[in-house]
Amino acid sequence: MVGTSGVLKKRFILLGILLVVGLVGVGIALSGSPRGGAQASVEAAPPAVAVNVLTLAPQSIRLWSTFSGRMRAVDSAEIRPEIGGRIMDVRFKDGQTIKAGAVLLVIDPRPYEAALAKAEANLASARTNAEFAKMELERAHNLIKTQAIAQRLYDERVNSSHVADASILVAEAEVKQARIDLDHAYVKAPISGRVGRVELTVGNLVQSGASAPLLTTIVSNEGIYADFEVDEQTYMKSIRSQANTQVKEQQIPVELTVKGDDSHPYKGTIYSFDNKIDTASGTIRARAKFDNIDGALVPGMFVSVNVANGGGQSVLLVPDRAIGTDQNKKYVFVVGDDNKVIYREVSLDQQVDGQRIVTSGVKEGDRVIVDGVQHVRPDVTVQIKDASLESTKQQSPKSAN
Repeated sequence: MVGTSGVLKKRFILLGILLVVGLVGVGIALSGSPRGGAQASVEAAPPAVAVNVLTLAPQSIRLWSTFSGRMRAVDSAEIRPEIGGRIMDVRFKDGQTIKAGAVLLVIDPRPYEAALAKAEANLASARTNAEFAKMELERAHNLIKTQAIAQRLYDERVNSSHVADASILVAEAEVKQARIDLDHAYVKAPISGRVGRVELTVGNLVQSGASAPLLTTIVSNEGIYADFEVDEQTYMKSIRSQANTQVKEQQIPVELTVKGDDSHPYKGTIYSFDNKIDTASGTIRARAKFDNIDGALVPGMFVSVNVANGGGQSVLLVPDRAIGTDQNKKYVFVVGDDNKVIYREVSLDQQVDGQRIVTSGVKEGDRVIVDGVQHVRPDVTVQIKDASLESTKQQSPKSAN
């Protein structure tokens, strides 16, 4: 019996050793199995996200400020009668382009033709009287030498000669006035341009003077003005500091757009600024001039006027698509020296060709993520690729100034 229990004991010890060895082998096998590799991969760091970055550098650009304005003709004229009478003829059509001196309307000229004929007859009579008075004076001059006439008679004939000469001047003035009145019967355009509608037609009786009726209007087509108001801060910061003489002011570029036609800007230059700032509104009146070759700009039209500042300005530009919104804040993601993402809150200014001017939050040399922004978050490691400024412009929509 003793021998049998000893054998059993040895067998139990041997089975224990085999069990331990088996468990160790299973552990080693499991560590090399596919399941064990998946668990290790979960615990390993994720691969770096690939992003495009733009290294910020100062850009010299010309900034623009936008103002609301109204178009105004360079020259304009209201045509009113300068004599009285009945309109006999209208010689233009509404909207017609005419030259200076062209006859627009005809007021019955017959009374003025008669007045001119009478004035010319009076002039002829005055000249005849003056010739006779001169002959009488010459006779009196010869007679007074021999004392054949009294001194009083001689003086009367001298006076009569002077009066006759003065009568000629009066008659000549009357002829001149009659000719002017007759010329005014043919109402002429004082300037070249586009004529308005006919306000009074043939057959209407008109009178001259303060209450003279409006016959039509003319606006010049040799260029056109845009009048607008510039706030004092913009004027002093962007214009006056760069263009301190009228010659330099007139070199400032201006672009004009009509509401509903933003794709067709008109280019011009500053014509003048007023000589004072309005203390009530804090603005200064400004005027820009445009060629208006196609005649599309009409006086009274409401327009947007974009004025360039007096010179270039060095700024940092960031593409629109690189800028994120966090409630009421704007931010960008910057890649640090260790290729980790950094959150930066930024302050923005104007828009320029799909870029935004950044006034604070980033600096020269910062690497801003422009592509892949939606796939990153702060403190994540990224794999970077440089993007050129030109490529960001091409991929960004062009914005209005």
